[in-house]
Amino acid sequence: MPHMAKFASTLDEALVAVWRQALVDGLTTVTLGSRSYPVRTTPNKKLRQVDFEHEGENFRGLEQNAKTKSRWAELARKGAKVMQFFEGGKYIAVVVDGKVTHYSAPEG
Repeated sequence: MPHMAKFASTLDEALVAVWRQALVDGLTTVTLGSRSYPVRTTPNKKLRQVDFEHEGENFRGLEQNAKTKSRWAELARKGAKVMQFFEGGKYIAVVVDGKVTHYSAPEG
């Protein structure tokens, strides 16, 4: 399915764009194509969060909480810019310093 490969590469571009605009550039609005999405902060932890749409699917990018015990949090504590991405409440990918890592779908 060539369409899926194209979707994956454009999705990666969108994830990196959201990560860069929200965490690196510190913008209050992320722009993807002709659409803009507000960067909000979560009420308790003050983590940056962006809800956005890509190819008709809804995604959420959430800044990594450096106070958790995950390896991503460890990178964030060391100064890396880390953003987790969700679709439908499931983790789908993480962007660390501009590099996308996809979580594999569970088998079955």
